[in-house]
Amino acid sequence: MKDFSHAPERSPAAFLDRDGVINVDIGYPHRPEDFRFVAGAPQAIRALRLHGYKVIVVTNQSGVARGLFDEVAVRRFHDHMRAELARHDAFVDAIYMCPYHPAGTVARYRVDHPNRKPAPGMLLQAERDHHIDFSKSFLIGDKESDIQAAQAAGVPGYMFRSGNLADFVEVILK
Repeated sequence: MKDFSHAPERSPAAFLDRDGVINVDIGYPHRPEDFRFVAGAPQAIRALRLHGYKVIVVTNQSGVARGLFDEVAVRRFHDHMRAELARHDAFVDAIYMCPYHPAGTVARYRVDHPNRKPAPGMLLQAERDHHIDFSKSFLIGDKESDIQAAQAAGVPGYMFRSGNLADFVEVILK
């Protein structure tokens, strides 16, 4: 008989798309100096964590496959984003990034990868890595592919088009 008494507790997660949800989407943002928060993003992330959610970013970054920038640039951008969030006492638990695109110009990234939204690969990997309880989790995205990834993973998806992310999250949490 297996002993499950030491199995880690499963946590709810708020999966957030990056461009257009956390930061303003200027079209393939990748330089720290181009980073600007969507209104209310740090406050929304802080509120999610205070409500017991792990905050996990899931972002397609086809600019890598398209040769516009490399994975190092994406990591620099994420490091900057995390530092800016920390200035607001807001923190993300993990960032999952998919650099692949089937029409990419960089051969090694020209793949229809299972992590690329609308596929649920990044959410499923996060579930395994962070012991996520999908029955209490959700995703916020700004594109139909985000919502499709949420549905494919079996979690509710909420479409954020514009406005204040903290106000949007407050409605979801009620």
